[in-house]
Amino acid sequence: MRQFSDDPNDLPSRSRILIVTGMSGAGKTSTLKLLEDIGFEAVDNVPISLMKDLVATRRPDSPSLAIGADIRTRDFAASAVLSEMDKLIVKSDLNVDLIFLDCDNEVLGRRFSETRRRHPLAQDRPAMDGIILERQLVFELQEMADLAIDTSCLLIRDLKNILQGHFGSDGDPGLTVSISSFSYKKGLPREADLVFDVRFLRNPYYDPLLSGGTGLDKSVGEFITLDDGFHCFFENLKNFLKPQLPRFLGEGRSYLTIAIGCTGGRHRSVFVAQKLGEWLEARGENVIISHREVNADR
Repeated sequence: MRQFSDDPNDLPSRSRILIVTGMSGAGKTSTLKLLEDIGFEAVDNVPISLMKDLVATRRPDSPSLAIGADIRTRDFAASAVLSEMDKLIVKSDLNVDLIFLDCDNEVLGRRFSETRRRHPLAQDRPAMDGIILERQLVFELQEMADLAIDTSCLLIRDLKNILQGHFGSDGDPGLTVSISSFSYKKGLPREADLVFDVRFLRNPYYDPLLSGGTGLDKSVGEFITLDDGFHCFFENLKNFLKPQLPRFLGEGRSYLTIAIGCTGGRHRSVFVAQKLGEWLEARGENVIISHREVNADR
């Protein structure tokens, strides 16, 4: 659904409209608050049939608008949301995007349990019954989303970085590159555009002096760089990215997520992600570095 103009100067003059939806408990309310922090006007649970009227009443100098809608919204249905979006997309003065917030079923179940809230579709049944039903009802929105964000392991500051990178209004036309390390044991980051596996490198975990540290520690980094395969891999990685980054920007992308994975997500992936981020920063790129498993321990 993302719209691009042949003339890049046309896009900033359009009013930006975000439709924020997804699974209940996946972070819609937090996302709307964060969007407010970066300059959006946020409105939640507007009846789907009134979306078009809400947009039509805005003045030309109004801030960008984020509209929240989920299974609790009056007359909500995936087909209805997409139909209303189609009516907005045809307007040449609007730039419309659909954000879908997702989360693992088990994590959603824990969130409802910890907050002692009922899932809106579960009624007197277990929350998981409502989660499974809701996933079926919103599947089409997930498939059509311009941006899908998995909040299962995401910290609020990381979510803000993602939103700022995609929709920040700082006027910077460049590409923001988000680099994240992760553990394969805990699953791939769903928001990743590019994934690189560094499990072939020597693992500091098996060294008693290094296992308790992370890839941010100098001694761990030195251990990894002694691997004969590291330097060749890293040079090839840089050579791969050099010509690709301008092409991502050229196709209208404002945000690129690169994920680096290893077994535990604390040593090899952290070191490589950090080193890659530093190299990109030295080239003048806008870079955000995060370490999923290390951050989760804090």
